Amino acid sequence: MIRQWNEESLDHRNALLYAMGISKEDAKRPIIGIINSWNEMNPGHFPFKDIVKDIKKEIYAGGCLALELPVTGICDGICSNTPGDRYTLPARDMVSSEVETVAELNMLEGMIMLGSCDKVVPGMIMGALRVNIPTVMFTGGFMAPGKYKGRMITLTHTKQAYAAYVAGEITVQEYKDIVSNACPTPGVCPFMGTANTMCATAEILGLSPHGNASVRSQTPEWREMGLTAARKIVELVKKEIRPLDVIKLENFLNVVRYVMATGGSTNSVLHIPAIARQAGYDITPEVFDKISREIPVISTIYPNHPKFTMAEFSAAGGLGAVVSELAKAGKIDTKANGMFGTIADKIAISSNLNKEVIHTVSDPINKQGGLAVLSGNIATDSAIVKFSAVDKKAWKFTGPAKVYDSQDAAWRAMLKDEITAGDVVVIRYEGPKGSPGMPHMETFMAAVLGKHLGTKIALVSDGRFSGATGGLAIGHVSPEAYDGGNIALIQNGDIIHIDIENRTLTVDVTDQEFAKRRQNWKPVEKVAKGWLKVYKKNTTSAHRGATIYWD
Repeated sequence: MIRQWNEESLDHRNALLYAMGISKEDAKRPIIGIINSWNEMNPGHFPFKDIVKDIKKEIYAGGCLALELPVTGICDGICSNTPGDRYTLPARDMVSSEVETVAELNMLEGMIMLGSCDKVVPGMIMGALRVNIPTVMFTGGFMAPGKYKGRMITLTHTKQAYAAYVAGEITVQEYKDIVSNACPTPGVCPFMGTANTMCATAEILGLSPHGNASVRSQTPEWREMGLTAARKIVELVKKEIRPLDVIKLENFLNVVRYVMATGGSTNSVLHIPAIARQAGYDITPEVFDKISREIPVISTIYPNHPKFTMAEFSAAGGLGAVVSELAKAGKIDTKANGMFGTIADKIAISSNLNKEVIHTVSDPINKQGGLAVLSGNIATDSAIVKFSAVDKKAWKFTGPAKVYDSQDAAWRAMLKDEITAGDVVVIRYEGPKGSPGMPHMETFMAAVLGKHLGTKIALVSDGRFSGATGGLAIGHVSPEAYDGGNIALIQNGDIIHIDIENRTLTVDVTDQEFAKRRQNWKPVEKVAKGWLKVYKKNTTSAHRGATIYWD
């Protein structure tokens, strides 16, 4: 047994279990916590309700007792473009604290974590690695893509449609119809956003069953994966195999390789470092940039591709097919182990069924990985761009700065056509401390795309983006404005230069001029109370995962 109880404490616990109808014989079984993020405000987590009973039965049949323990399961999309979005990134650390608390307080022998979305998956993994008891994860699968007038649409198209509606390009009814048809089923949004990137992270780390990261939600295949996870956690508990017994540095490097090969979310540069830190490893932006130069993009789905979604990706072979193609070229460590076997084991049961969707390494979509880490006198530590979602003709961009101290101000200016082609929009004081909470800048960029200016306007921000963001959007500028980074000192009209291939982000302002401007600088203070105030006080920068858990 992982946990050591004395007679008095065990009897004290059991008395409370008996109160809920658990028998004396069942109380003797090893208790496995079902860490469940199910709720009625998140379609990505909604399907778990239908499978919990079957998971419990499978665990009981294996000789253990499964008890359900709910934790927070937020949906970034629910609060998009509202003050609530400031809570989404801090929720990751909160979820990790919840997982740690319920596991340690209840002295669980093991955990099966049910989670799907952007902050919940990394938060759960962070907590699990800190606790380090036998653990597996089961993610919720992707939702079906929407359709409107014969074309594919997703949640992010609703924001683009709103901008088009405001501009008079479509009617209010057309806009509402897109909203009605964007999300036809429960599951994770079916684009290569943060949720699918994080579900892939769980699988490549070795915490979730083979194929779980690229399966349609609520299908028979998905349900069987849930039972596979249930059987596996029983085995791990009996053998006392803990995550850190098998998850090593190479697992994390493999995750970054996969992210680069698939044009994964920029948020991975926040989450993977924060997760790895719980295991004692430093996966920093510098590591991402090095791997980006070594791993080509071999698969793109929306927003990196105009039509392909997770549906096409899954049909082509999904995560396993990508890993297989990387392995053929020696671009991934196949010996890396996990709870469900090695990468080599995964490759053995994978195949690439559509090389238009998943290319070979010898025929890449782009010779370098999907993310680039930029630096310069705007971002003296780092900044991030998902250049797999940027048209090549915009990889070099120069223009005058238009500066805003919030996304809302910039978004309203965009809708009023106060921002024009050639501008470099600077949105600042939206970083981990400045906002606080580092909300998404996707609403602004969706308006840019909705007005067909995706290659004609650039955005530079200390905020972050949805994984579905397209266009020339540079985020995570570190140091952020609130910490006195040079982004705080940029003025309207300053000429900004972006060069993605050469990894530079600069402004035509001398060090002497910056020093002069700094003399009169004071940070913009935004209201922060309760949990946000705690997060603001304790978080690291985006350059170091934007987490309170960077020991």
